[in-house]
Parts: sequence; structure tokens; C-alpha cells
Amino acid sequence: MVYSMDISGSCIPSSQFSVNGSGYEDESFFVLSVACCVFYSHCGNQALNEKRLGRRDSGLFSIWKKGETSIWLSKFLKMYELKDEICKSWFAPVGSAGDYPLLSKWVIYGEFSCSGPCESSDEISPIYSLWATFIGLYMANYVVERSTGWALTHPLSVEKTEKLKNKQMKPNFLDMVPWYSGTSADLFKTVFDLLVSVTVFVGRFDMRMMQAAMSRVHEGEKEDFLYDQFSEKDQLWFDFMADTGDGGNSSYSVARLLAQPSLYALDNESIKHLPRGDLLLIGGDLAYPNPSAFTYEKRFFRPFEYALQSPSWYKDVHVAVEKPELPSGVTELKQYDGPQCFVIPGNHDWFDGLQTFMRYICHKSWLGGWLMPQKKSYFALQLPKGWWVFGFDLALHCDIDIYQFKFFADLIKEKVKENDSVIIMTHEPNWLLDWYWDDVTGKNVTYLVKDHLKGRCRLRMAGDLHHYMRHSRLPTENPNSIQHLLVNGCGGAFLHPTHVFSAFDKAYGTAYEMKAAYPDVEDSSRIALGNILKFRKKNWQFDFIGGFIYFILTFSMFPQCNIGHILQKDDTFSGHVISFFSTMWDAFMYMLGQSYISSTGALLLLVAAVSFVPPKMSRKRRLVIGLLHVMAHLSSALILMLLMELGVEICVQHNLLATSGYHTLYEWYRSVESEHFPDPTGLRTRMEQWTFGLYPACIKYLMSAFDVPEVMAVTRANICKNGMISLSRGCATIYYVSVFLYFWVLSTPVVSLVFGSYLYICINWLHLHFDEAFSSLRIANYKSFTRFHIKEDGDLEIFTVAVDKVPKEWKLDPEWDNEVKQPHQPSHHRKFPSKWRANAFHQDPVNTVRIVDHFVIQPTPILQVASVNGSVSN
Repeated sequence: MVYSMDISGSCIPSSQFSVNGSGYEDESFFVLSVACCVFYSHCGNQALNEKRLGRRDSGLFSIWKKGETSIWLSKFLKMYELKDEICKSWFAPVGSAGDYPLLSKWVIYGEFSCSGPCESSDEISPIYSLWATFIGLYMANYVVERSTGWALTHPLSVEKTEKLKNKQMKPNFLDMVPWYSGTSADLFKTVFDLLVSVTVFVGRFDMRMMQAAMSRVHEGEKEDFLYDQFSEKDQLWFDFMADTGDGGNSSYSVARLLAQPSLYALDNESIKHLPRGDLLLIGGDLAYPNPSAFTYEKRFFRPFEYALQSPSWYKDVHVAVEKPELPSGVTELKQYDGPQCFVIPGNHDWFDGLQTFMRYICHKSWLGGWLMPQKKSYFALQLPKGWWVFGFDLALHCDIDIYQFKFFADLIKEKVKENDSVIIMTHEPNWLLDWYWDDVTGKNVTYLVKDHLKGRCRLRMAGDLHHYMRHSRLPTENPNSIQHLLVNGCGGAFLHPTHVFSAFDKAYGTAYEMKAAYPDVEDSSRIALGNILKFRKKNWQFDFIGGFIYFILTFSMFPQCNIGHILQKDDTFSGHVISFFSTMWDAFMYMLGQSYISSTGALLLLVAAVSFVPPKMSRKRRLVIGLLHVMAHLSSALILMLLMELGVEICVQHNLLATSGYHTLYEWYRSVESEHFPDPTGLRTRMEQWTFGLYPACIKYLMSAFDVPEVMAVTRANICKNGMISLSRGCATIYYVSVFLYFWVLSTPVVSLVFGSYLYICINWLHLHFDEAFSSLRIANYKSFTRFHIKEDGDLEIFTVAVDKVPKEWKLDPEWDNEVKQPHQPSHHRKFPSKWRANAFHQDPVNTVRIVDHFVIQPTPILQVASVNGSVSN
């Protein structure tokens, strides 16, 4: 400790001294320090031990004993003697050399060196006394400050504030959902919610029905589902994205791009200037894996709030009773100049019956800096120049309900003109999924498009599949059919493949051709290779399941006592291999014919593997694929089991294991202890007696716990010699636990390799498991959204902008931090609206954004084919 000198010559710790030019930080503490230093300067080291002072008869109260008044007066007149008496009486309890062990006397009492025979001092060192006093005062001051709220009433200095600010230089984003984790409570809750939603709510309770029942439309009142605040604009920019709320890095990257006042994106060799959208459309699946309050707040709202902050007066706990809740000074929604947001729910949002969606979307007013006027889960937007957006809620039925159908049918009849153009937004791309699963869904939507819109649907877009693909109608096809089919689910969730859907060419009786795909087909196929190379790295939690499954498959085959023939020296290499696989076959036949646990585990695994194969395959093919999958795992487990048993057998043959019983490590410890650490006083013997034998017993069994190979080898030898029946239940449990520990470590890399190879073969050769084979990779890259521009001439120009690589590290944007913030200034008026930017080791999405698809839809009178102009870049 460094000391500063006060006026009395005593030392004051510099940790309590403030060099701010204005004196001490805490005057009370300074006064106490000075008082204590002055006292020790006068009292010195006059504290005597209890025997020398006769402490029972000493002290201040002894001065007031009857008959000793004259003595007290004489002492009062002699101030020096009184001071001496007080120092000795009051502070004698500090202690003396006799109260402390000899180990510390050199430090505490100043006996650093002496000439000749040294005698122990009974006086405490002044340095130690001062040091102990200051430490005690410092601790007391610290406790008092925290317990009395001193820190709350004294603001930090500018320097300390800056230091604290520098510590909060990274956002606390959540990682992408570990879909193959066997320990995630969120995933178990998702499965439970899905089962409840499908078995209880589907067909019995529908939130859309309740919304229709609660919506009372009176004459002259605006309908709850229709919004026309953009209809009178000369032009309009708006955005579409879907499937956000997975990884924080990917979701924030897209939100940051959406929030920028303008983007400069590379389109082939030119740069396009794209202003921020006045409207944001989100196509469902707002948070993964389930729609809980935690996932909505942390995975969905947090990235958007960082990208574009909510108004300063907005509170997170606020519930919107009457929407839209407009800012002060704005009387109607048409006057509001900030960005607005409309959302439809996806299948993940429906897992809890749409409860969280209603609470966070329909009953709140802000998604970051985007105003949410929406009151229901589906809506219609009237846009400029005769353009419309219909936002459908498909729920878990993959179709709209009758009440929703009636609303849109009446709207088309009453307000949609014959030469208007409609964009339909759904969560699921029925055209692709129906083709893939060989199914027919969304019949109400199809009927609404064909029999009510009658050629006015120019574009249908959806999310759910986490990639970008656009298919356009062939020129020779029916002009009344939908002109473009667009999928863009790259809003923040893991990546989905495109090569699986590359053969799609027909929907609703109309032929289509693929115009754009992101990532392209070749890259998508190459990315799937990561299942072999990176499955375990990306899904290390899968080890908890995989290692346990392999142990169950081989449980009944432990131990293998008759494997010595594999190690015969006179055999050739091919003979060793033949002996090895012959023993493996014998173990397999034993499992089928005599085991109970392993055969049951294999049967359950076969059922799970066959059920895991997508139902688009025939039953025979599903059975074959599932059987091959299980045989690969079972063969790997048996090979690992034999290798482990061979390793133990080799160690036993070379006298490395099973040499001294269960307590080999303890016996070695006792021999080393007796040889190198003798105990002439018999302390260890006395400790054994005092603890009634617990002292050596605890050490013995604790060392046995760390000598697992020896325990396993000795028990294995006993089983092979006397049979399993010779073991007690406890010994058998210890043996299988020991085997499990080593077999689990040995098997986890293999089970991940086998399962990852299965996914790779299925996705690239059979085009199966497009969801499972890419959710395992948890790819945060390849993110995009689509930006629309309704021009003054009525053309709809469409840009899909993307970033190939998402940053993993962020830092506080100095431009955002240094920008002058006006009181009550909306965040969309700021030049730099986003709080975080990529750090120096990553490229920021704003600087790497590019256009991967660009086309134009020209609305034309009904029964005429809308032409498509523009270019496509992959």
C-alpha cells in the first residue's frame, strides 16, 4: 500500500486520497484516518499482554474504584501518565507477541534480524498497527457506503462514467437455436406446445375466429382489417422480410439494413440508391423456437430496437388499448412520416395458440422505431397507384379460415378495382411445399385468387423457407394466373437449401421457371457438405443424446471376455481383421437372441429412424432408409465396444491394469507417503483414531473414483472368472458407470459423424431432410430482404438485397454515439439510427450489401399479360 504523509507525520493510504485538485473525496474518512494516526503516534507500542498488565484489574473502570480518588486525581494532574495508562488499558486487547504463532513474528513484530540469541518481543510493530487500522477503516467505509446507498446519491465522475461505458461496448445477442440439443428446455417446450396446438386447438379453437367475432364494424367506422394511410402517396418504398428472431447477429444485420435512411447496393456493375421503406412487412415466424415472452423480447424485439430505437416516451410494459397510438402532434395515421410495420404470424407463432403474438404485436405500438398500427393477425393494405397487399393468416391449417375468406372476398368485390394489382403475402410458400410433399394445401387461398381476383394477383410472396427464390410464369401460360412467386425467408433464421427445390416448374396448373436463387444451387449443394465436417462442432449438445444411445446399444455385450484370439501373435493382419469382425458378428447375434436392454434399444432406434424419414417416400423406401441408418449406428457402436474391450485386454496382458485390486492408486499413495513423508509423531494414526477411520477411508474411495480404469479392469476380470451373478448390485453399477464414462467419450465423435453423413447423403442424393440437414449447420450467413418501389407511373420495381457474410462481433457505432440527440427526436430522423456496427475484424453489412435479384412488374388493364423487365443477378 502506498502512503501519503499528513501534518502529524503519520501515514495515510493513498487509495483514500483524491488527486482532483480539490482535496479529499471523503472528509469523514480523512478525519478518522488522521485521528487514528495521531493516536498511534502518541501511544506507540505500549500494549502489553494480559499477564504483564494483569488485565482483570486494569482498565479505565479500575480508576473509579472506591478509595482511589486521590490516585485518580494525581494521575489526572500528570497527563502523560494518564495517556500512558489509557494506551495500556484501552488498547491492550490488540494483543502481544505471546498471542501469535512464531511464524508471523518477523513480519508483525519487526524482528527481521538480530545479532546473537534472539528473544521474542511482546510489543506489536507500529507498521503493523497502522496497516491493520487502515485496512479495517477501509473495509468499514466500503460496507457503509454500499449499505446506506451512498453510491446512489453520489454520481460517478466523468472519467469513471467513460470507463463504465467502455465496458458496455458489445450487444448481448443470443446465439442461434441449437436444434439438436438434448438439454434445451426451450426445445422440449416447443415440442409440447406443438403437440398441444395440433391435438387440442386445431379444429377446436381458432384465434382468427375470435378476432372476427370481436370485430364489430359499424356504419362510418373504419374496418379493423383495412388500412389505407399510404393510398394517396405519389410513390412508396416498402420492404418485405420473414423468419427473423433466431440468431442475434443475423437478425440484427437485417434489421440494421432495414433501418438505414438509404442503402447503396451493388447491382452487377452499378450502384443503386435505395431509400428506407415507409412500410415494413414481416411474413411470420418472429422468434424461435417457441413464441414465449423471452424469445419475443430477446430474439425479435431487441435486434430491431438496437437498429432503430423506440420513442423516448415509450415503455416496454405499455399495453395499447386504442390503436394506432400516434406521437404527440400527429392527429391521424396519414400524417405520420415515420416507418410503419405490419406482421402476419407463422407456424412458430401459432404454437401457443397465437397468445404471445396477440400480446406483443396486436397490443403493442412499437417494434423499435417502427410504428405498429395493426390490430388483428391479418390485414389489407391499400397502396398507391392501385396496388394492394393482402396479409393472410394461415395458422397451422396452411389455409385461411372462412371468416378471413369472407372479409377479403367482400373487400375485392367492393373496393378492389378491375385494373388494380394485388400482392398476396402468406407465411408458407404453398406452391413449393405442395410440389415437394406432393400435396395440395391452401385451397381457400387458391379459390380466392382464381375466382375472385381473376388475374389481378401479380405477385405472391412468402417466407418459411429460409432462402430466396423467384419463379416467373412462362410467357405462353394463362395471363390470369399469378405472374411471380417469391420466397424470401432470409430474415435471420438458419439457412435452407435451394438445390432441393431447383426442379420446381409447375404450380396451380401453370408452368414456371426459376429466375433467381440465393444462395445459388451450386453453393447450396456445397454447403450441405458441412454436415460431415461440422455437425459435431455446431451441435456439441447432441453428444448427450448420441453417447447415451450408443451405450444402450452395447450395454448387454459388456464385457467381452473371449476376445484374446483377436490378439494372437501368429495370426496375419487379415486374420486379425477376420477375427475382429467375426467377434463383432457374434456380439450382434447375441444382442438379437439373448439381450434385453440392447435389443430393445435397437428396436426403438429403428422405429425412430423410420419415423424420421420424410413421409414423401413410400413405406418400403422409408423402411430401407431407416434400417440402413440404424445398421450404420449399430455397427459403429459394436466396433467401438470391441476396440475399447481390446484396449483393456491389452493393458491387462501387459500388467498395466488389474494388478492390485480396486485400490491400486491408494496403495501407491500409501507407499509413497511412508517412504517420503515419515510420521515420527504418529499424527496420521491419531487422526485415524479421532475420525473413527473416516480419514483413510475417504481418501481410499476418493482415489478409487479417480482410478476408473483399474476399477473397470478388476471388475471385468471378476465377471469373466465368476460370472455376472458373482457381483453385488453396487459393484455392477460401479462397473457400468465406469464403462459408460469411457465409452461415452469414445463414441460421441463417431455418432455425430455417422448422423452428419446420413444427413448429407439424404439432402444431396435423395433431396430429403431439407429442414433437418440445414438446421444442423445453424448458418447465420446469406441474409436478405426484398425492397419494393411503387413508382409514380405505377410500375412496381423490386430489389432483393443481401449480405453474404454476417458479422459475429459488434462495437458501439461512434457516429451513432457522437450524433447530437435532440429531445424527443424520433429515431428515424437520425442520420445514424443503429447503435452497433461491425468491429474492425468484420465487414459491416451496410458496406457489403448487394442486389441478388431485380425486376419490374408493370400493371396493365385486366386480361392483358403484365410484362416483366429487369435483370437477375445471383
